[in-house]
Amino acid sequence: MLELAPHVEGLERRLDQNYFIRDKSRIPSPSLIVFLNLVKENINRAIAVVNGDTSKLRPHTKTHKTAEIIKLQLDAGITKHKCATLREARMLAEVGISDIVIAYQIIGPNIENLVKLIQDFPEVDFKVIADHPSAVDQLSLATTQNSLQLKVMIDLNVGMHRTGIEIGDAAVELYTKIDQSKSLHAWGLHAYDGHIHDPTPIDREKSCQVTLELVSNFKEMLAEKGLEAPIVVLGGTPTFPIYAKIPDVETSPGTFIFSDYGYSRKYPDLGFIPAALLLSRVISIPTSETFTLDLGHKAIAADPKDIRGKIMNFEQVEVSIHNEEHWTIKINDVQKHISIGQDILVMPTHICPTVALHEFYYVIDTDGNLVDTWQVEARNRN
Repeated sequence: MLELAPHVEGLERRLDQNYFIRDKSRIPSPSLIVFLNLVKENINRAIAVVNGDTSKLRPHTKTHKTAEIIKLQLDAGITKHKCATLREARMLAEVGISDIVIAYQIIGPNIENLVKLIQDFPEVDFKVIADHPSAVDQLSLATTQNSLQLKVMIDLNVGMHRTGIEIGDAAVELYTKIDQSKSLHAWGLHAYDGHIHDPTPIDREKSCQVTLELVSNFKEMLAEKGLEAPIVVLGGTPTFPIYAKIPDVETSPGTFIFSDYGYSRKYPDLGFIPAALLLSRVISIPTSETFTLDLGHKAIAADPKDIRGKIMNFEQVEVSIHNEEHWTIKINDVQKHISIGQDILVMPTHICPTVALHEFYYVIDTDGNLVDTWQVEARNRN
């Protein structure tokens, strides 16, 4: 069994602590609040998980979508990144990241935008993924027409069945097709294991061993054809500590940077602390048992269905209504605990889509002071 979190003790206490903001009156609601010291703590925790070897880390940008956090990671020695959208890729390049994997199959008109991106940043080592011959043909045509060279990784389906080609002869043929292109270069393997949800580290490790065996077998199939896979990128936040132990594998956690209520409940062994909360205010007290926050599902992710966020400092609450701009909560003795305009912090269950609903972060330092606002620069996809 892997030792994944030597400081798990006290995590629940951290989740229930008061996240101190000295002057909330300066912050409108609903707003996304980032606690800078906790972000830095999570970055350091990720580096500790890989035993200080930052070459094992290729963090996913999809969670935070902001340049300032890329700079924090760069300052910590993390120089490689992964992203899902072309806008995220452009932001990474603008910050100065020179090694970028776009882990999303680029097709149709988006290929023109990819070409423009490569032309705008010739010094950047862009890599894309593909899982279908048609996508490879489109990439090959566009790069040839524009006299470009592009590295392409094959996206493998290792059990999630969302994207990726199944491991077998067709996958070898696809990799060979990339390798034989005059403008494309077969550059390794990408696999995301979002189907692995085991709550205990030992069961999670067993599931990851299945993925590793699949990838290893495929590398052997490629080797038989004289083909190499220069890099292998695997996993997400729940599984990256396991893959980090494997030689010649890069890991790509994303949610770790902020964590959230969902991951902190399900994977406390990871040791990441929720670092981004929502500031909401009471806008109505419609009954003696209910109050309404200005935190509808246009400000907090509408998934999962059951618990969309932890309302801080309230032990027993029941969701009555959740609409676009309203979140009505049922508790005992409303008049004793609630007043109009009262500010309430909420820890989102799923931080990644929550971030995309906001234009800015309000940044809080260790002393609770509002010290900056950061733009969620890559909210848009192109």
